[in-house]
Amino acid sequence: MDEKTNPPKKGEAERKGRLAEALRANLQKRKAQARSRRAGDADQRSEGLPAAGKMHKD
Repeated sequence: MDEKTNPPKKGEAERKGRLAEALRANLQKRKAQARSRRAGDADQRSEGLPAAGKMHKD
């Protein structure tokens, strides 16, 4: 399909902009993590999974 025959919708452009911004933010965060690992510093983030406890059998 050609862009000229099927123009993008107004909301689609906004969505692409939001996705691009989120991608840039994610890339910056990952680069900062990689730099801190090379420097030997611990990551300074609060999100993530807590340490695993004992395994529970169902």
